[in-house]
Amino acid sequence: MNTITFIGNGNMALSIAKGLKDNYKLEIVGRDLEKLDKFEVDVGVKIDKALMSNFDIENKTIILCVKPANVEEISTKFKGKARVIFSVLAGTTVGKLKQHLNTNAVVRCMPNLAASVSKSMTTLTGDDSFKDEAQTLMNAIGSTLWLSSEKELDIATALAGSGPAYLTLIAEALTDGAVKQGMKRADAMTTMRGLFAGFGELIQNEHPALLKDAVMSPGGTTAAGYSALESGNVRASCIDAIQKAYQRATEL
Repeated sequence: MNTITFIGNGNMALSIAKGLKDNYKLEIVGRDLEKLDKFEVDVGVKIDKALMSNFDIENKTIILCVKPANVEEISTKFKGKARVIFSVLAGTTVGKLKQHLNTNAVVRCMPNLAASVSKSMTTLTGDDSFKDEAQTLMNAIGSTLWLSSEKELDIATALAGSGPAYLTLIAEALTDGAVKQGMKRADAMTTMRGLFAGFGELIQNEHPALLKDAVMSPGGTTAAGYSALESGNVRASCIDAIQKAYQRATEL
């Protein structure tokens, strides 16, 4: 069984590790052994643990999950040369990673929180020689798409990487709307979750506009609600959200 070494033990590392634990041997590297022990418990399998200082990355396959601002700092803590680094750092270019970290290759990956339930939409770009390996690795946690440029990956970060947060806002707001009209909170939550589960399947094979047209009858309830969303500039706000998140990704 191949070994995957995680550098960093935050939420994204945990989500990916949960998706990979059945197919790979895992190793975790961080600053605090107590936190590494908790990481192991949360993943639910035996994991090799090591402190970051003077850690030997020679010929290792690494998933880099630290904060983007910490790349330069951690670069002084390793020895050896990594086989490949799969980086999930938003906005951190292949060039910067190769400048500060000793590695044969870099692939940028942008999974999302659904990695923990093997439903991530992960976009990838970087060294083409590792394209197939990167997709095989990340297919263990969901779907993958190889993109032709880092600009596209930064845009995808704004869409798929940050997207779960946007959808939670929509989910919460729709639930609050049902409660406002008199529905019990627990029933509204159950209904909303069923809505998202079903819609997730429908959107895989149909264009959003066609789905909308199929449910919107003339002068009906959907048309009334949809008009309210348009009046509230929901469409424009979603477009602006992608723009702002993309701009932020390029600034990190």
